[in-house]
Order: sequence, then C-alpha cells, then structure tokens
Amino acid sequence: MTVITEDGVRLWASRSGEGEPLVLCHGGPGLWDMFGDVAAMLDDRATVIRWDQRGCGRSQRCAGPWTTDRFVADLDAVRHHFGLDRMALLGHSWGAQLALSYALAHPERVSTLIYVSGTGIGPVSDWHAAFRDNLTARLGAHREPPEKDPERAIRQWSADFADREDALEHARRMADPWFDINHACNRALNAETQLAWGTPALHTACRSLDVPVLVIDGAQDIRPRSAVDSLEAALPRVRRVMLPDAGHVPWAESPADFRDAVGDAL
Repeated sequence: MTVITEDGVRLWASRSGEGEPLVLCHGGPGLWDMFGDVAAMLDDRATVIRWDQRGCGRSQRCAGPWTTDRFVADLDAVRHHFGLDRMALLGHSWGAQLALSYALAHPERVSTLIYVSGTGIGPVSDWHAAFRDNLTARLGAHREPPEKDPERAIRQWSADFADREDALEHARRMADPWFDINHACNRALNAETQLAWGTPALHTACRSLDVPVLVIDGAQDIRPRSAVDSLEAALPRVRRVMLPDAGHVPWAESPADFRDAVGDAL
C-alpha cells in the first residue's frame, strides 16, 4: 500500500495482524524495513504497520530532504494514512532515534515507545570509536569486506550478531530482498546527528517526555550499551530490558524474550 506525504512523495507501507496499532521504524539511515519476522511474531498482539522511509527500499526515490524533521513528518503521514489517533512506536537502531524524535515532537500521539538497540542521546563521539574497534574485532579475519554490495553490507551486518556460527545466515536474511542503500540519506542524517545529539536541549526535552518507554538492548551489541545510559537517566517513565545472548538485532537471536518484552509493553 502507498502513503502519500504532503510534499507528494510515495512511501511503501504494509499492515498486518490484529490489536492496538504498533508502527515500526527501521534502521539505517538509508536502509529499508526488515521487520517481517517482528510483524509475524506480534501479529496476534498488535496491528503492525511497517513502512520504508523516504527514498529508501520500496518507497519512491527522491531528492530528500534528508532531515529528522522531514522523517518525523513522514511518520506522521503514515499515522494519518491509517487513521490512528495514537500509536505505539517501535524503532530499531537509527529507527529508535527517529521514533524518539517523533515522540518528543508529538507525545500526545504516542501510547508507548519501544526503543531497540539505539545509541542514546549523548554525543556520537561517546561511543563511535568503541563501536569501530568492536566491529573490527568481531569481523576478525574478514575485517576487509568485499568491494561491492550486497556482499559488502552482508559481511558488515554479520558483526551485528553475537552467534558467530549463524551470523552470516542472519545477515543474508536481512539482505533478502535487496534494495540499494541510499548513501546520500545516510550521510546527511548521520551528519545531522553529529550536530544535534548530546545537546542540553535534547536532554531537557527527554526529561519532560510523559510517555512510557521500554528500552531493549542486546548485551552483545558492538555499539556500547553504556551509550544508552544517558537516555535512560533522562526519561521519567522508562523500563530497560537487557537480552544477554543477543547482539544488535535482538529479535533474531532472542525471539521469545523479545516478543515477551514487547508484548508486556503493549
């Protein structure tokens, strides 16, 4: 199904399951929805709405703009298209940042926020060097990836899984189907995060957020989980679940525990 934003961009979207509405925000930036397994595991607990962010995946290729404000407006267009007064939001990685940004802008439209594998609200410099070191260590002998996508992306994504035996298989599932990565989108939004995250204004806004928040972490994520401490400390209504055997994609490695945590939040 197609959602049309107010500036005329076509966004791919999908709805499945029954129950209270849950809108999923995929990671990236510049990637696409990879939440098929999540939708399937929750379809008896929620009406799950998935979408590809602008210029990405099955959504219309366009020239942006690549800003958080624009993506927040796109998410609101998805909400409006499905006739939702309020919705639960689940965001993963960059999508967790987007979902948090939406909740800060429109708290009255969010029933609960599920923040999965994000990197907190401190400066990117607080965690990025450790992430790069962990990435190199986990890839080991394969730290020099193939030159071309999708094999290059699959090799790097394999580092997001704690179980090294099945890591490449998990990463290949993420890349099926494959859509070209929107690198312009990725660069622009990451540059914006470098400037906007870690500011006193962001901390103040989070301290005033009157929305229940569930933070879900995989303890084996190569992005240091200590980065999320800043967000947990700022939020007035927060609960945190750590899944000890999971990496950056916890529903793939700890599906039962992930389903239970999300179900409890809903």
